[in-house]
Amino acid sequence: MTKRALTLVLFFLVTISLCKATHNRAGEITYKWISGTTYEVTVTTYTKEDSQADRCELTIYFGDGDSCIAGRTNGDKSLSCAPYGMGVSLGNNIRMNTYTCSHQFPGPGNYCISMEDPNRNGGVINIPNSINTVFFIRTCLIINPFLGTGNNSSPVLLNPPIDNGCTGRCFYHNPGAYDPDGDSLSFKLVACLEAGGSPILGYRLPNISAAGTVTGSLTLDPLTGDIAWCNPVQIGEYNIAILIEEWRNGYLIGNVERDMQITVTACSNTPPDFFPLNDTCVEAGTLVTFPVTAYDIDKNNVTLTAVGGPLSPFVVIPKATFATGFGGDTISSTFSWNTICSHVRKQPYIVSFKAKDDAANIPLVNFKTINITVVAPSPKNVTATPSGSSMIVNWTANICSGVAGYKIYRKDSCSNWQHGPCDKGVSALSGYTLIGTSTTTSFVDNNNGEGLIHGIDYSYIVVTVFNDGSESFASAKACSKLIKDVPIITNVDVFTTNTSTGRIMIKWIKPVADPLNLDTLLYPGPYQYRLMRTTGFFGTTFSQIVTFSSPYFGSLNDTSYLDTLLNTSNTPYKYRIDFYTNDTNNTQNVFKGSTHNASSVYLSIAPADNKLVLSWEEYVPWKNTRYVIYKYNTGTSVFDSLTETSLKTYTDTGLINGRQYCYKVKSIGAYSDPGIPSPLINYSEEKCASPDDKQAPCAPKLDIAGDCDLVYNYLKWTNPNNSGCGTDDVVRYKIYYTPVENTPFQLLDSTALYNSTDTSYLHNNITSIAGCYVVTAIDSFNNESVNSNVICIDNCPLYELPNVFTPDGDGRNDHFKPLPYKFVKDIDIKIYDRWGLIVFETNDPNIRWDGRSKDSKLPCSDGTYYYTCIVNEIRVAGIKPRTLKGFLQLINSKGNPASQ
Repeated sequence: MTKRALTLVLFFLVTISLCKATHNRAGEITYKWISGTTYEVTVTTYTKEDSQADRCELTIYFGDGDSCIAGRTNGDKSLSCAPYGMGVSLGNNIRMNTYTCSHQFPGPGNYCISMEDPNRNGGVINIPNSINTVFFIRTCLIINPFLGTGNNSSPVLLNPPIDNGCTGRCFYHNPGAYDPDGDSLSFKLVACLEAGGSPILGYRLPNISAAGTVTGSLTLDPLTGDIAWCNPVQIGEYNIAILIEEWRNGYLIGNVERDMQITVTACSNTPPDFFPLNDTCVEAGTLVTFPVTAYDIDKNNVTLTAVGGPLSPFVVIPKATFATGFGGDTISSTFSWNTICSHVRKQPYIVSFKAKDDAANIPLVNFKTINITVVAPSPKNVTATPSGSSMIVNWTANICSGVAGYKIYRKDSCSNWQHGPCDKGVSALSGYTLIGTSTTTSFVDNNNGEGLIHGIDYSYIVVTVFNDGSESFASAKACSKLIKDVPIITNVDVFTTNTSTGRIMIKWIKPVADPLNLDTLLYPGPYQYRLMRTTGFFGTTFSQIVTFSSPYFGSLNDTSYLDTLLNTSNTPYKYRIDFYTNDTNNTQNVFKGSTHNASSVYLSIAPADNKLVLSWEEYVPWKNTRYVIYKYNTGTSVFDSLTETSLKTYTDTGLINGRQYCYKVKSIGAYSDPGIPSPLINYSEEKCASPDDKQAPCAPKLDIAGDCDLVYNYLKWTNPNNSGCGTDDVVRYKIYYTPVENTPFQLLDSTALYNSTDTSYLHNNITSIAGCYVVTAIDSFNNESVNSNVICIDNCPLYELPNVFTPDGDGRNDHFKPLPYKFVKDIDIKIYDRWGLIVFETNDPNIRWDGRSKDSKLPCSDGTYYYTCIVNEIRVAGIKPRTLKGFLQLINSKGNPASQ
């Protein structure tokens, strides 16, 4: 080759090398919604400044079959890249490049936007042959109007994906991600990608050596994105990939995959650290401010900066302030943010603080990430105004925009509950119950049409709900109670128990006659009480049983009535009092209102073995907190107090079956209004019953041992009286058996009559041990338990045939027959001569072939015969065939068998 030719070849090779020079260190793709299905897509790459493969343009693929050639948009204009920018130098041989294209997607769908470029920079330790590996980054966009994602912008990453670490020191990083739409973000580590978006073959995490050894820990906080690598071992460059997923209302709506490079060198300094910082919540309209302090134990100067949604004017206005701090080894700066209504959103704002030292060899950094949640102000000026049996709740409209409505909560006492500093809405532990919603600033609480109860202190709080689902802090409480403009029922007390002459005393208190309750000028007399009654707890048809009238309120003094001729033995009764007045138009019998319904206390008794189970129920507007159970004393002929409980059930034990016992229950309760007399005492009817053992005992636990040789099964089981399960009167057992599994059991034996301690049984005198067993326990009242555990046991069938017999009439071995056998029902044997003709067949398991041909009845000649035998064995699963095949020698005389 001539010298000139060699020069041309070298020039050509150098040109190819320059065109494919490696340069890509890190990068990501983000997008911003413009309108409709149009988005602005930005590719950001970080490259080596000294590489010859600088990209003035890059191709962006939109995932819908379309692409664009995007020019570099950042940096000064350059003749070599005209009309595009030349990127921005970050120092340390790093150039930041941005490329932007707008694109209209065809409609709803999932689109993965990507960019690939030859090649990565060489020498990346955890990427094999990185110098020849294509650099590939990808971001996925989901356009789904049903998820409300048609106008979504991707997260923005504020901290560059290039950082330094030291061997033997923890490395820290945070991508500084925020979401402009307030969506929730999660973070996880994934594999770096190569051409076509495939994971790089042989890629490994930085803390995994080429030999697969784990060298230190590498963690990523899935909620904050904080990365910690403790501790790098080998000097060099490493790449990791962080997948930032975006969630809305529990649905994944997109992701950004960032490819990041970490340069590890040898150095002796330690990263800076922070004084403790905590997440915080603030009500919109107030100032959130707190100091941030970082320090360096190596006494290097520290630079303190911050990024995050509140610090960006593109996210919030007004934005937060945080002055960059620089100075000595300890530096502080103040984060300050005047929050307003537009800052309210469901997800917190993420703020990432970065501390960087100025170590002479390799500066190191540390990050502290916190969440700031801006909560809508609580509804103000909540009031609760009684109106009849309802409460009208009003409040002032929330000053923030985007209000979807309000939630109204109620508690049946004037509660002192206060929400915590970050508790949005109402905690389930508060004792408040959601009773309704409203799109206005008013709500009428009538207890779902049943009316509220007089004498109860009601407490209300209100919460604002916004269009994105976020909730405000709970309002201050508003307490109120219904006015006493109608009677209040206080007693429904059973005086006499009888099926036809029972009596119940009903009592009530009068309305309060004053301008704040019953205004007797607006509602003059005559006045009237109408006592109404229905049968049972759930009766709806009330009958008027008595009327009390008076022309003047002062003389309306009837506040009790003894109701008679009732069947109090077998049913409860429910009452209410309707109140009627006149009015200023002299219209008589104007219905003013009613008491709440109130029932008698009704006792039920369930007999059991040596005990009685008492339970009772009542439906009353006051709250019963205690119950006293009384038991009739036959010696003194009075009811004695037996016990007190807050429950509505009691079990009286240690009783004698068949003997009658009588009881009644006293309820003790009150309204929450201290102006109503208390305690309220009411008795149930008297109820008698006798203990009766209808409860079956517990089932025994069965075990079995079988013996195939002696042909018996030995059953043994536990005594339920000793099991601690409540059984104490088992007197005998029943044993059930079936010879074939999955078939009905039959009673085998009723053992140990009145001897519960005999818990074993020998099943012998049987031809087969195959079978299934269960045992039940019988108590002294002939109650039978459920079956014990089922145990099945199988035979060990035996059937073998000899290989020679001598039918020579000497009385020894004259018949071909089996060796001693067991558990065989029958057989099907066929014996063939050497030409395949059947000379003998039978179904008798004893066979007893005498050596004669079945057709000619003549003795067969000496020789070898072949047989097939189907043995039908008796098994627990039924009759199961087993096939035997073999040869036998027939010998009629002494010596060798004759040839055939």
